[in-house]
Amino acid sequence: MKYIHQTDIWPKFTWDHQRIASVLGPVRNRQGRLLGRMEALGFPLRNEAVLQTLTLEVIKSGEIEGETLDLAQVRSSIARRLGMDVAGMVPSDRHVEGVVEMMMDAAQNFDKPLTKDRLFDWHASLFPTGRSGMRKIVAGAWRFDADGPMRVVSGPVGREKVHFVAPEADRLEGEMREFLKWFKNSEDLDPVLKAGIAHLWFVTVHPFEDGNGRMARAIADMQLARADGSRERFYSMSVQVRQERNAYYDILEKTQQSTDVTKDGVNITPWLEWFLGCLGRALDTTENTLAEVFKKAHFWEAHVSIPLNERQRTVVNKLFDGFEGKLTTSKWSKITKCSQDTAWRDINDLIEKGVLIKEAAGGRSTSYALKEI
Repeated sequence: MKYIHQTDIWPKFTWDHQRIASVLGPVRNRQGRLLGRMEALGFPLRNEAVLQTLTLEVIKSGEIEGETLDLAQVRSSIARRLGMDVAGMVPSDRHVEGVVEMMMDAAQNFDKPLTKDRLFDWHASLFPTGRSGMRKIVAGAWRFDADGPMRVVSGPVGREKVHFVAPEADRLEGEMREFLKWFKNSEDLDPVLKAGIAHLWFVTVHPFEDGNGRMARAIADMQLARADGSRERFYSMSVQVRQERNAYYDILEKTQQSTDVTKDGVNITPWLEWFLGCLGRALDTTENTLAEVFKKAHFWEAHVSIPLNERQRTVVNKLFDGFEGKLTTSKWSKITKCSQDTAWRDINDLIEKGVLIKEAAGGRSTSYALKEI
């Protein structure tokens, strides 16, 4: 049996337009509703949503490939690039900075052309030391296959499952030239469908020694940003793919098998159905992911008529942003750089206005929390 890239019809794709339209329509509708809802939020809250979404995108995209990145470093790196001052920021190492740089470039510079040089820059960012773990690799260039054919695998070392074998290295220049030409010129195709096809096509070619899955998802995210017409990302495909990792590899493996190839092309209907379904589920789970952002927006809407000073606004926002430990007068004083007496007056004012409540423990351990709406 041949793989799809070994058939005479490659890389011509076909699909059942009626079946795909029945899935695509509702997904596009949900995209529009989410973007409309986010547009109603103020700029600071949208920025927080973007920070949360991109952080999860980077973390989960790494996890799909078995890589664990430090959450605080990723969040801090993205916050700095967004110009945000958030609690708990830490320095980020070179590898984290490189991964974030690639994902941010894809999401925020979605309107720039996708070129060979840009892909090489992304790959070099992913592997700034020229190593993948303990293994030395060629960064920022097509793979050479010095150790034999590129096998696409998943699973732990020693128990890997081979899903398919990618095209030979001497085909890569031509394969990627064809892919990039299609990506540039296929403007008549629905942009969400194009994201699904681009992901499949890139990951089939597997042009780099490592990082192909993450780059395929970055390309798909770039195309989804084009579909949204927005640099602000509010949903993450990688979060959903991570949850459905087994199903992802199963459909990828089945699609590589040339059992449904005709003179009209490679039938990728099942792949597109899975991709669109996964995107739909990603949009659904966004409601949970952004629950704190929506909660914060609801809080400020409910308290819009209550006058608060700058110190009070600062601390209330920090309580929503993952405040560490309990809120006390001492912490209030330290955060806002005011005296203990001023902190006590600020807190009591918020209690009287129904914003804060005093928690059960009293005395020296007296602490305060936001009152549930």
